[in-house]
Amino acid sequence: MFPPRGRHFFANPGPTNIPDSILLATAHASVDFNDPAFFAVYEAGRAGLRRVLRQEGGELFFYTASGHGAWDATLVNLFSPGDRLLMIASGYFSDAWAAMAARLGLVVETIAADPRRGAEIAAIEKALRADTKGTIRAVCAVHNETSTGLCLPLPAIRAAIDAARHPALFLVDTISSLGSFDFRMSEWGVDAAVGGSQKGLMLPAGMSFTAVSERAMAAHREAGLTRGYFDWTVMLGRPHKSFMGTVPVTFFYGLRESLRLIEEEGLENVFARHHRLAGAVRAAVRAWSGNHGPALYCLNPERLSDSVTTILMPDGFDAEAVRTIARERFNVSLGGGLGALGGKVFRIGHLGDLNEAMVMGTLAAVELSLQRAAIPHGTGALDAAVAALAV
Repeated sequence: MFPPRGRHFFANPGPTNIPDSILLATAHASVDFNDPAFFAVYEAGRAGLRRVLRQEGGELFFYTASGHGAWDATLVNLFSPGDRLLMIASGYFSDAWAAMAARLGLVVETIAADPRRGAEIAAIEKALRADTKGTIRAVCAVHNETSTGLCLPLPAIRAAIDAARHPALFLVDTISSLGSFDFRMSEWGVDAAVGGSQKGLMLPAGMSFTAVSERAMAAHREAGLTRGYFDWTVMLGRPHKSFMGTVPVTFFYGLRESLRLIEEEGLENVFARHHRLAGAVRAAVRAWSGNHGPALYCLNPERLSDSVTTILMPDGFDAEAVRTIARERFNVSLGGGLGALGGKVFRIGHLGDLNEAMVMGTLAAVELSLQRAAIPHGTGALDAAVAALAV
């Protein structure tokens, strides 16, 4: 086997491709994070991220951590031992969030869901109405479940909470949705939004954040879980109102460039591009599904993700064979199945710094890999993708 030539195609659903201009921006010399010149960059990054979040009021806390760290920070800052949470099941990441909450001493009730269709909104409202004493402290939702390629309708969940007249906080994981498709924190009544640097924001992995409403900040002041590294009260007393210790300055030079690229394109245009590229991927998968081939994992057309497509293999065929051939023969990296979906699905990420040619190249490599692995599939996938993009 010869070493791969040409540019590596990274089609994972996170981390994502980092634009050259962001790479150059992060290659910045060390500076004092209390220097007024850096502080201006930092404050501009905070303000710009609030615009992407569409956050009005409240606080925004940054951490040197992955998205899992932001989950931890959000839970320990908002709740007390024994508090009840209502977790909307969506797949691997909602399960992981629920397990973390349980380890912290919280009581988690799960709204079960068909993983290929998503939770019923009526079931959420029913659970909240049944809680007549208002002991459920929060409803938790993963906006975009990266493992299944399924997104949840946040306005409908907010409406269910309101219809039940329930006082629960509304917590949302936006890690693989923010900057890729529509999210409106304040308008949708989200009380805490967890996000990360490495997906729609097109930055390296390693920084995460929580945007917090005024109502959630009031809950924080009453929360009783033990806090150490992640303590919003301590953070608010620091000059940057975030971080415990050294501020990772290079991320903010990168964030400044990321925000410039997003705002140059226009947030609505970013969303439209993601939807367009996702449509091409889905058109190709629908073509492959002929002849009993690989098919869309998500069966609910209204909940298909615009940032990742999860593709279910035919019975008896291993998704890892496709991923291995794509990586080793064609220099294309695809996402693998997570948890119970390991070996059963592969995933194509279509978020961040991406265009039509990159999507078509990835789809061509996948089709070549399906052929080399002798996996049954329908024909015409590339033509279907071209037709979707030509509209």
